[in-house]
Amino acid sequence: MRNSDRAFLLGPLLKGVSRSFYLTLRVLPKGMREPVGLAYLLARAADTIADTSLIEPAQRLSLLHELREQVNGASDDGAFARRLAGEVAARQTQSDEKVLLESLEPALHLLAQSKESDREAVRGVVMTLTSGMQFDLRTFPDERSGSLAALAEPADLDRYTYLVAGCVGEFWTKMTYAYAPGSLAGDPALAIERGVRFGKALQLTNVLRDCAKDLRIGRCYLPTTMLSRYAITPEDLKLPDASARARLLMLELVGIALGHYRAALDYTFAISASSIRLRLACLWPIFIGLETLQLLVDNENWLDPAKPSKVPRARVYEIMARSTATIAWGRALRGWADGIIDAIEARIGERAAVAHAEGRTVK
Repeated sequence: MRNSDRAFLLGPLLKGVSRSFYLTLRVLPKGMREPVGLAYLLARAADTIADTSLIEPAQRLSLLHELREQVNGASDDGAFARRLAGEVAARQTQSDEKVLLESLEPALHLLAQSKESDREAVRGVVMTLTSGMQFDLRTFPDERSGSLAALAEPADLDRYTYLVAGCVGEFWTKMTYAYAPGSLAGDPALAIERGVRFGKALQLTNVLRDCAKDLRIGRCYLPTTMLSRYAITPEDLKLPDASARARLLMLELVGIALGHYRAALDYTFAISASSIRLRLACLWPIFIGLETLQLLVDNENWLDPAKPSKVPRARVYEIMARSTATIAWGRALRGWADGIIDAIEARIGERAAVAHAEGRTVK
């Protein structure tokens, strides 16, 4: 592979499709950037396939199957890349995603040329992530059908958050041991467990933040057994009074997410204070995620798609600047994060008391 191709894939293309993740990637130790960036590109290409609603779900599943084969080393003389360009890339409205799909062949070449340990780690995480995408396509109806389906049990939601994010924490931890040896203290098995919970924290935050939008494309990630405790059906979540009716359930799930964030903080502060880049790469998504939950808990219309709980870009940069400036003071950083969690938990108690007073009790 030409150096110019590698530079384009891991530079302008990655920056174009990864949004805020590119900021995190830039501060990683140098050796980690290529395998982590490559895994992101391949997963993002798969996600683009899975999300292209102009294509029937069965066709998307077929394309994902072929992509998985390509990632695992199958050779077809470029036939899959040509099929992808014709069936999916041409339908993209975002130019960066179109370029990503058209660049899949050099990305696969870069994977094939990676050292064996990196290649196997990237393959492993992409296989898990794409199995989560296949789960979505098989569980939920076509976005254009007007139908709605929901997960059944809390265990299904927990499994889903592992498939689409928890596995990334596992992969990230393996890359840390490979490229920053000695930087992560403690038992490796515990580190991996915390890394998985780190990913679950971020994904559960996404599920709650994006719930209104997902409902409009037929996907309800809030389990029916949990909804039924509040005498709510998935269809009820689209009604005008849904935000108030489902607030106690949202608060319950926020509480679960906070437990995962505490594990994520334990993970982050097990990283040596001298490994500044690694700590920052972990701290930024934690703070952004926690502030998202703060907005969510106080959002009276959290199930209104026009009123999302989203941290403004300017605030993201403030978080990055403050954490970078105080990175040497671990106790202050931990206190900042714990303070946000304590504030959210206190607010959950207040909001729950109001909901109970209004008669929105668990059935």
